[in-house]
This record gives sequence, structure tokens and C-alpha cells, in this order.
Amino acid sequence: GSVECAAAFAKKEREKMDRKAQRERDRIRRMDIARRREAIKTRSDYIREAQIAFNAWIRWRDRLLPCICCGLPLGDGGVGGGYDCGHYRSVGSAPQHRYNEFNAAAQRKQCNRWGAGRAVDYRLGLIARIGLARVEALEADQEPRKYTADELKALRDEYRRRLRKLRQEAANV
Repeated sequence: GSVECAAAFAKKEREKMDRKAQRERDRIRRMDIARRREAIKTRSDYIREAQIAFNAWIRWRDRLLPCICCGLPLGDGGVGGGYDCGHYRSVGSAPQHRYNEFNAAAQRKQCNRWGAGRAVDYRLGLIARIGLARVEALEADQEPRKYTADELKALRDEYRRRLRKLRQEAANV
């Protein structure tokens, strides 16, 4: 009896060690794939990733506020959420303000997408939130900004970190 018992125990231990070794090999393989993916990214990829992280943070930051344009509640809107991160000065016309926290606010999709951004209403809402001086400073700033890949990675990581922090704070309330 005890020989069979010892053999069964040894077999179980060996299987456990094999599974552990396989998990480690899988972890190393995933890290290698992630490293290689990162190495072939272009500046455009980093711009997109930083924008996604920034927009997510703005949406979460403003989730309890009304729409910057119309003042209606943002709502959840079902699939994809009911609101966007809208930019006062569009990313196309003023790319230097792409990641400017004063230039972005949560905005109902109806206002942002189908209301062509509702610039006049957005401006009024923005003045109420951040003040006329800051809005005029946004409007006056025409200085181009060219971000390096490293700066974009840092922006992406910073806004991801800030979003995690906001979500943790909300969960602890």
C-alpha cells in the first residue's frame, strides 16, 4: 500500500511542477510577444493609445457632471456608453490641444457627433466650468506641439494610472 501511495503522491507533485513550469513558459512567451509588439509600434500607434487613455480618463472624471453643451445628464446610453470625451477645439483643427484637460469634457454623443460639437454651447459650458480667461487662452494658443514616442508613452501611462486611481477611489466610497 505505501509504495503505491508514495508513487501516486510523487506523480501528483511532478504534474504540479510541470503545470507550474508551463505557466512560467507561457508568461515568458507573453512578455516576449508584448515586447516585440511594442518594438514595432509607430508614433501614430502611440498617439492613438495616448488619446484612448486620455479620453477614458476625461469620461470618467466628468461622469457625474452634466453634458458640457446642453446640460442634460450624460446617462449610460447602453452599448459604448452614452457620452464621449468631446474637445472644444477639435483634434483636427488644434492638435496641440489633443491632451489638454481644459480643452476636453464629457459630452453627450448627440451633442458631440450629431450636433457637430455644438461649439457655441460648448464654449458657454466651458466658460462656466473653467472661466473665461482659460477659454480665451485655449483659443489664443496656436503653438504647434510635436510629441515624441517616449512622451506619448508617458502620457498614455499617466492617464491609465490616473484612471485606475479614480476608479479605485470611486470603489472605496
